[in-house]
Amino acid sequence: MKDFSALLEEMEAYGRINRVPIINEQGLPVLLATVREKKPHRILEIGTAIGYSALLMAKEAAADVEIDTLELSEERASLAREYISRSPYSDRIRIHIGDAGENIQKLAGKYDFVFIDAAKGQYPDYFRKIYPLLTEKATVVADNVLFRGYVMGKVEYPRRFKTIVKRLREYIDLVTKSNEFATVIREDGDGLAISQRLPKE
Repeated sequence: MKDFSALLEEMEAYGRINRVPIINEQGLPVLLATVREKKPHRILEIGTAIGYSALLMAKEAAADVEIDTLELSEERASLAREYISRSPYSDRIRIHIGDAGENIQKLAGKYDFVFIDAAKGQYPDYFRKIYPLLTEKATVVADNVLFRGYVMGKVEYPRRFKTIVKRLREYIDLVTKSNEFATVIREDGDGLAISQRLPKE
């Protein structure tokens, strides 16, 4: 795995230099610990960027894991494809380019793990669209749900963030008030919501 570690370091450096948003350093251990615990077989990732989190999840998931990852930017998807092709998981990760909300509806089969890390204003829409694709024991992790402390704190937010804050509050309401999911909001990094689907009574 020496080559894989070197690849990850190269991706981290690219992200820093080019200001590509790969997952928050404080939030990453929480995500990976959750994947390690759940050992999912099918993962849906919304927001590929350069493929960094997809590769790390592949490493921690079940040995037979398959990952579908959605990315709006053709440029980023192309770079992600290049990085992933150099990894041990190149045959396990599929990149779908285009609007995530549209592409979710084209997917088939069920997912036992979903990681949401894309347009924050779309989180409630993403959740409603992935719902029919979730297995009975699925876990959904959403990153950046506290968004700079504006979402659950009393910090005044700039007007330009009004829609994002409103939608993230809506997302948190969706997953915390549902009787189908047990949700924990972690404050690591920019905030992660970990929602575990509850067994049916």
